[in-house]
Amino acid sequence: MQVGIRLHDTKALPLPQRLAETRAQGFSCAHVALGKVIEDFPINNGTLTPGFAMYLRKLFAANDLDIAVLGCYLNLANPNQKQLEEAIATYKAQIRFASLLGAGVVGTETGTPNEQYAIDPNSRTEEALTTFTRNLDRVVEYAEHMGVIVAIEPVIRHIVYDVHRARKVLDAIQSPNLQIILDPVNLLDKTNIAGYHDVIKEAIDVLGEDVAVVHLKDFAIKDGEVEELAVGQGQMEYDELVRFMKYDKPYIHATLENTVPENAVAAREYIQKLWDEA
Repeated sequence: MQVGIRLHDTKALPLPQRLAETRAQGFSCAHVALGKVIEDFPINNGTLTPGFAMYLRKLFAANDLDIAVLGCYLNLANPNQKQLEEAIATYKAQIRFASLLGAGVVGTETGTPNEQYAIDPNSRTEEALTTFTRNLDRVVEYAEHMGVIVAIEPVIRHIVYDVHRARKVLDAIQSPNLQIILDPVNLLDKTNIAGYHDVIKEAIDVLGEDVAVVHLKDFAIKDGEVEELAVGQGQMEYDELVRFMKYDKPYIHATLENTVPENAVAAREYIQKLWDEA
């Protein structure tokens, strides 16, 4: 397991110092959302030049950090055709950039069928799934040409709300360049939280072979709802997930979420202790 962190959850510093601090905290990889950590200029398709990619690649390598995920979390089910085409163009630019950057995957969630990317009951329809799959297929086809892996992250509030929907997407597109970011807590809400161990086991059974990256966070129940927390701050037991990573996914990138600079090291040490004991 290579434990990493979302770079925008680390201490806000100029990028070279930020990476040095991330490595000093014991992390070996990062989930990078460029627009959240680059402050000197706006991130847009035109700024993603080969020179910028190679500069970043050297900077991460100098700090012994992998770029586990290049995040591009746009709505591939947007019914506004102009906005959808702009989003697809951005995915292609990020994929092109990732090919030069050496990122593990370009990561994305799975959208909702509205312009606002808001929670929508229509996300659970077959029509929404078909729309998302059709648009994702265009992105994955481009990723194939560029030699890049796209990884989708199932989230219970989005179109791919469970592991069976995720399997449908994988089976429909059938590309080795499409894989999964597994975040077990993102599959939970008040309807299934009591059986969360079964949710994790099912995710491993259904999607395990295609999991490229794991996101790690914790949860607690607050006012009947799932509250997302840093690893070690809640009530989640990680036995199934850690065994899966250790024995089925050697050296997998596993990035922490919901941390702040003050608890990130404790979260890393917590999950690594469980790994050592598994």
